Amino acid sequence: MSSPAPLALGLYGISKRFASKLANDDISLELAPGEVLGLLGENGAGKTTLISILFGHYVADAGHIEVFGQRLAAGSPSAAIAAGVGLVHQHFTLAANLSVLDNVMAGTQSIFRPVSSRRLARQKLRALSQQFGLAVEPDAKVARLSVGERQRVEILKSLYRGARILVLDEPTAVLTPIESASLFEALGRMAAEGLSVILISHKLDEVLRVSDRVAILRAGRIVAVRPADSMDRGALAELMVGRRVSRPSRQALTAGEPVLRLEGVASQGAPALSDARLVVHARQIVALVGVAGNGQRAVIDLACGLAVPRAGLLEINGRTVRRAHAAGMHAAQVARIPEDRHEEGVVGDLRLWENAVLEDLDDPRFVRLGWLRQGAARAQTARLIADFDIRCTGPEQRTRLLSGGNMQKLIIGRGLDANPRLIVACQPTRGLDEGAVVDTHSRLLQAREVGAGVLLITEDLDEALGLADSIVVIQDGRISAPLTAPYDLQRIALMMLGEAAHAH
Repeated sequence: MSSPAPLALGLYGISKRFASKLANDDISLELAPGEVLGLLGENGAGKTTLISILFGHYVADAGHIEVFGQRLAAGSPSAAIAAGVGLVHQHFTLAANLSVLDNVMAGTQSIFRPVSSRRLARQKLRALSQQFGLAVEPDAKVARLSVGERQRVEILKSLYRGARILVLDEPTAVLTPIESASLFEALGRMAAEGLSVILISHKLDEVLRVSDRVAILRAGRIVAVRPADSMDRGALAELMVGRRVSRPSRQALTAGEPVLRLEGVASQGAPALSDARLVVHARQIVALVGVAGNGQRAVIDLACGLAVPRAGLLEINGRTVRRAHAAGMHAAQVARIPEDRHEEGVVGDLRLWENAVLEDLDDPRFVRLGWLRQGAARAQTARLIADFDIRCTGPEQRTRLLSGGNMQKLIIGRGLDANPRLIVACQPTRGLDEGAVVDTHSRLLQAREVGAGVLLITEDLDEALGLADSIVVIQDGRISAPLTAPYDLQRIALMMLGEAAHAH
């Protein structure tokens, strides 16, 4: 009698502590060949730590890992790769100035490789692309690829190196619905070929659609492992956060005066805005949607005082803006939630209380006669920690030690605390768990109710549909006329890809 085939992956008794925080607490989890496992949990629940241990970035304090029946050496990414584990990060790690082929081959051969090696590599890459439905041109420059195409390259990098277990971290965070559907089709092919997939995502509907089982982490422990077809979105969210949660609904409000207006605006940069028209009124949320890199950055810079138009009119809170003055945006009652929390949102080596007032240095509550009032700043931070449920050790903690979701909560709390008239919210819930998404949406709607206008820049169409009074699509620097409910999701997705005519 033959012995059963080994599991693809087994994690047994994994524990990891950072100072007083127990990040992983005796976690055991198994993954079968050809299985898609959804790994879910709140921000700070321990998902990132667990995957970092699997991939060798951290060493567990207790427990061990087996890959296809063989014990995996701890603390060695090269051992994980050699064993067939591949990790595709949410933030891509591609060299934009190199070709797809060069990115895929990087680190696998000497840079002094013969032409024949490149020919064989190209053949292998094309075969993998065809096998798994991940269409990409080997000689294309990565800088010219769409976001969806770049993700395919990241997956192909892992497959090229022999990955049989693929870990995908928030894979649809920046994809359109059409690109997401293409990815799910590819995942189905991978599973059919015997590859195992761990899918980390906060998009619960997607997890349920593509997973065989779901595993839920809470406070560092596995609290449930269930067949996906036995669960629904509400049940998953309740297991994740320990209480029943539901997303808030938008109530109709009468629009107030314009708080942001672009009229015939042209901008610098690539892609530049062309004859852009956009109006955000008080007590309204306008969602700007589009595939990343189509001019969103130019709109954000204009709305946040980082740039002025090359042509056309820019008004913020009824005043014409003629010079860039980012430092004056607080006085102008403009709040921003930047897209990249690490690069633009916080200074990682500063403490929480320092980042909490970083954009309020003209506020007399925190600065007097040029001196920072540290006591007031610490008290403010303690209040934000409590109000926004920021999981941390206190105001003195270094900000870089926060999980991504808790870092986002700090930024959102800082921005909304000053009762702004205009809120520029760029991907405000990217990487947040369901409970934090509900809280963020509620706070944006509350700000709208008390008179703020919100410009919501998002690639999450569900978020736009749920929050926005109107939606505009940006594609190659052009902004569509406003769309209002009932929304045609298919048409919006096609407009994002430039495959449907804009209204103007």
